[in-house]
Amino acid sequence: MSELASREASPPRFAAPSLIAVIFINMLGFGIIVPLLPFFAKSMNAAPWQISLIFSAYAMGGFFGEPFWGRLSDRYGRKPLLISTISGNCLCYLALAFAPNVATAFIIRFLGGLMSGNGAVIQGYIADVTPPERRARMMSRQGAAWNVGMIVGPAVGGMFAHTDMGPAGFRIPLFIASGLSALAVTAIIFVIRESKVRDQSISHRPSRWSAIGDAFRDPVIGRLMLLTFLVGFAFTGIESTFGLWGNARFGWGPRQISVCFAAVGVVAAFTQFFVTGPLSERYGEGRMLAIGMGLTVLGSALQPFSAGLVTTTALMCLTAVGQSVAWPNVGALISRTADPHRQGQILGLNNAAGAFARFVGPFTAGVTFASVSINAPFFQGALIVAPAILLALSAARRAPPRTVQGHVGEELTL
Repeated sequence: MSELASREASPPRFAAPSLIAVIFINMLGFGIIVPLLPFFAKSMNAAPWQISLIFSAYAMGGFFGEPFWGRLSDRYGRKPLLISTISGNCLCYLALAFAPNVATAFIIRFLGGLMSGNGAVIQGYIADVTPPERRARMMSRQGAAWNVGMIVGPAVGGMFAHTDMGPAGFRIPLFIASGLSALAVTAIIFVIRESKVRDQSISHRPSRWSAIGDAFRDPVIGRLMLLTFLVGFAFTGIESTFGLWGNARFGWGPRQISVCFAAVGVVAAFTQFFVTGPLSERYGEGRMLAIGMGLTVLGSALQPFSAGLVTTTALMCLTAVGQSVAWPNVGALISRTADPHRQGQILGLNNAAGAFARFVGPFTAGVTFASVSINAPFFQGALIVAPAILLALSAARRAPPRTVQGHVGEELTL
């Protein structure tokens, strides 16, 4: 075996955990900014619809960025794309600190979403360096890093923001977020080793549109992409209207909503770090994906009958457990099914489906909340996610079997 092949066959033992630790630094910066955005936009006299557009701009940027960066990482390697996208995100935070008006903030947020649409590159790296039977575990830990960043970040942002100073009062949190992105880039340059060596033997690559068609026609990947859209559509709709629902139903303010979301973040992070991986390895990704969808349906359907903060928080945590158990298994199944030379591109297309769901889900939930019932987004979510259980089981039956390395190097089929 050549030295190059040996490097690809035997990646560093802590390659995936090292990348997850570095990405957490970047996610911490993201967590600092997101809760402050409505107040930042309001300081520029933005109307409510303009604030919604600023949030949607980030999701739309991710929709275009995910498949694009994923495809480039298949061709040129994961490390250069991580460096360039996180560097771009760093510059977007700096630019946002000096945005003169709402229109400029919208453009910057779109570019920030485009640069941050590198989830497929991260997942591709994890798939490159992790055996198939352990990918759900590592991808769940990536999700845990995200949740911890969203727990710690808002506290840091709130500490340094000064809402009484207008747009200038948000510059310190934006500078901190930019600095954390710069720190993550530095760590990637000096700590993270490239996981994918370009295969010069590949003379033909399908066009972008051909790849999309291939993905939708694949009996596993097509079903998982539809599942990603349906669940993302439902859950982000619930998430975006939850504060309005709590205020209309119980008269809650920011404190009660924050308590609920903090509990959800803690439960989700714990589940993803300690529970999802072992259960997926023992019972299979498809089965755990279906169970996660079932818990999401149950939590969403019961939420309208909640009696108060304790019950609501418990049901939101149940929904979070379902999401935390389910999502890492989507990436694990796709990475096992996709052509290894196109993993980044296919994972990017799946993430783009999720980004599009994050764009249209909140809008649809807002319409049903206002025109049908304050409970409509929860019932709508449960009805939309229910078919995803069948999609999960169907995709799992068609996915290729996992293989693990035996004691003497032989492959064992699970």
